[in-house]
Amino acid sequence: MKKLLFFLLALSPVFGVFAQNSQGKVDDFGRITLAAYVPEQIDEMPVSARSILSNKLSQIVTESGMGGSAMNERFIITANVSVMSKNITATAPAMHALSLDITLYIGDGIDGTKFSSTSVSVKGVGENETKAYISAIKGINANNNAIKTFIESGKAKILKYYNTKCDFIISDAQSLASQGRYEEAFYKLSGIPEISKDCYNKARSIIIPIYKKHRDKICQTRLMEAKTIWAASQNYDGAVAAGDILSQIDPTSACYAEVKKFVAEIAKGVKEKDNKEWQFIFKQQQLDSDVLKSAYSLGMAYANRQPQAVVYNVKGWW
Repeated sequence: MKKLLFFLLALSPVFGVFAQNSQGKVDDFGRITLAAYVPEQIDEMPVSARSILSNKLSQIVTESGMGGSAMNERFIITANVSVMSKNITATAPAMHALSLDITLYIGDGIDGTKFSSTSVSVKGVGENETKAYISAIKGINANNNAIKTFIESGKAKILKYYNTKCDFIISDAQSLASQGRYEEAFYKLSGIPEISKDCYNKARSIIIPIYKKHRDKICQTRLMEAKTIWAASQNYDGAVAAGDILSQIDPTSACYAEVKKFVAEIAKGVKEKDNKEWQFIFKQQQLDSDVLKSAYSLGMAYANRQPQAVVYNVKGWW
């Protein structure tokens, strides 16, 4: 059981760019999370200030308990910055002073639906305009009551999305699975938050049968790989190499009777040709809880293979 879990978790490398955490975690399963997104449409904003704004958005998300994996998430927190005033101080040395209105938004970045928004006013002073921008953005208080209310409003709208579109999400995942696109199906299902109780339970109920189909497909693939290795090197070393492949197969797989038969064939061949004993250690079955974790890890692996730079749709949000 542990071997298979470790093998599947190894399929989940470090992810992309938006959220503060750089790698998805199994304990992100069942939580509502937001991706921080800074669009190119913010006029005249220095590049370094964009980076600071992205970090500030990530801080807001993390402190609200909605930080998580940096997969290509559907729901985003973003911002628009308006310069209300720009001055050069009469001090020595002269300093740049900016007054900004920063409007924060939460919404569905895929279909372009805005869920909630709020505005904060900040001021910054620096030796140049870029430093003044950075100073102002750093002044955003993530624990501001208006921001907390804004986050809760956005979270409620995301929950409503899952509650109203659950059947569509489930149906879409089942359709993907029927096409053999299991990892994509796991990705869709693993995004359903636990707080959407009915939908979450529906997702859990179909993940296991879908995973069993995926498991059976893996069984056939690994068995064929092992047979190819054994056919090329019918000796003790070939048996060890084939055994490494066979050890990745779950014993509840549909083709496991064939695996056992092939293991016996290998052991007999090693004994006859090398006069050595070769033993294959059969593994334990996975528990349902491990199946859910493995399915989520496969969904993360799918997300990691998608384009890192998602172009979200925020048209009409400001």
